[in-house]
Amino acid sequence: QVQLVESGGGLVQAGGSLRLSCATSGSINNFYRMGWYRQAPGKQRELVASITTSGSTNYADSVKGRFTISRDTPRNTVYLQMNSLKPEDTAVYYCSTRLYGFDYWGQGTQVTVSS
Repeated sequence: QVQLVESGGGLVQAGGSLRLSCATSGSINNFYRMGWYRQAPGKQRELVASITTSGSTNYADSVKGRFTISRDTPRNTVYLQMNSLKPEDTAVYYCSTRLYGFDYWGQGTQVTVSS
């Protein structure tokens, strides 16, 4: 059973920064790709950023240049550093991965950016 536990969300003013963490059960090297998604009220869940075991990254256009995804193998943790936050970044952020054809999700962490 794969468990993903997010932390680091909160309330921040526009222009501020937050770092989200996603701790995985077991070795993070079991998961080829890990991603951060977000879902704002009334909107569909969208991919924010992803990273593979080789370190290849992918970002949504809306966060390029502001967000950075990284993985810490010894800590079995994936991070999402979010800088220059905007009110439109307000959402619940989820960590996700796929293993043997099954998608796994964390419980989500709320990020609220005030203007």
